[in-house]
Amino acid sequence: MITAVVLVETDVDKVPEVAARIADLDGVSEVYSVAGDVDLVVMVRVRQHEELAEAIADRLGKVPGVRSTRTYLAFRAYSRHDLEAAFDLGITAG
Repeated sequence: MITAVVLVETDVDKVPEVAARIADLDGVSEVYSVAGDVDLVVMVRVRQHEELAEAIADRLGKVPGVRSTRTYLAFRAYSRHDLEAAFDLGITAG
């Protein structure tokens, strides 16, 4: 699974509508409205790299109200669950 984190700037008066439309797109697993220098943080999860262009450039970037996007590809996932499982197996951080 390939994970991309997409930071989205929207028209300020359309954040809820844009978020709802993005949440319905294929490949989008989560959408968060956030405080800060962007309006939305979108998690995109696809099986192949080619699907990233379809999900982000062809669909997400064309949602009315999206002003700009910045995409970050995830190399490795670290979560509390993953770390606890590693320690249960006797793997040490280091």
